[in-house]
Amino acid sequence: MAKKYSSKINKIRSFALGLIFGGFIIMYVGIFFKNHPLVMTIFMILGLLAIIASTLVYFWIGMLSTKAVQVICPNCEKPTKILGRVDMCMHCREPLTVDPKLEGVEFDEKYNRNRK
Repeated sequence: MAKKYSSKINKIRSFALGLIFGGFIIMYVGIFFKNHPLVMTIFMILGLLAIIASTLVYFWIGMLSTKAVQVICPNCEKPTKILGRVDMCMHCREPLTVDPKLEGVEFDEKYNRNRK
């Protein structure tokens, strides 16, 4: 079975979006406890913290994105950003690398890990 890869920037953005939806769901669960103000307040605060965490993740990936290497994908010819030594095109999921040693080698995300 082929492994499904996606762009690192898109993965992190999807995680942040999940935090937003998770925060709203947690807050909605709190509405079911209207008769217990303390429990409802706890759920509302937890939901708010998830949304604040999402904002921080979006800020972090925005800062990280400014340092990413921008290249033109040879497959779809659209500009995309690469984080690390290997990454996928944001548009067509073409494996990309900035390391000449990895050109022609089968794509694997483990190439981004620190070598020991």
